[in-house]
Amino acid sequence: MATINDNNDIYAQNYGNNPSLSGTYKPFTSPYLNFDPGYVPISQPEFIFLDGSNKQRGRFELAFGQIGGSCMVGAAIGGATGFYNGFKATTLAGETGKLRQTQILNHIMKKGSATANTLGSIAVIYSAFGVILSWTRGTDDDLNTMAAATATGFLYKSTAGLRKCGMGAAVGLGISALFALWNSKDKLAQLTQFNPA
Repeated sequence: MATINDNNDIYAQNYGNNPSLSGTYKPFTSPYLNFDPGYVPISQPEFIFLDGSNKQRGRFELAFGQIGGSCMVGAAIGGATGFYNGFKATTLAGETGKLRQTQILNHIMKKGSATANTLGSIAVIYSAFGVILSWTRGTDDDLNTMAAATATGFLYKSTAGLRKCGMGAAVGLGISALFALWNSKDKLAQLTQFNPA
């Protein structure tokens, strides 16, 4: 058994055997931390991927971020719209004080939640179509994006009649076509520089 003044005592090795209250402080050492830093690579962090898998997230993994982002964007846009509408309505009604604050908050919450639900629902439908098309076709390309957006617009407006369904599908196709063009601007730049002569 080790005593306080014994050199084999772990307390004496780490904090010294000075008879003062605090002793002399030495940094704590552990036999488990005694390693050669040469074993630790100084390169950038690397991610571990399964053999044969591609090194980017698929449509299913991206769906969760898209849905959450759509809800947050919808809440922000709806909240700003609700603030504007509430401010205008309370000014016209001549309300002041706590009543005005409550009315403005009610407008913000009502419009913010409605817009967040709308954009979140659209994102869920779009993500579901995108994942199904990606798994069915075995690839994830711009055709999947445009087909998923067109089907989303069609399904989202399906309860409003056939004309509204067509308009929803056209809006979805238009937005996705613009996104596909913006997403493949490098390919378009290469095509415009092509000189057949």
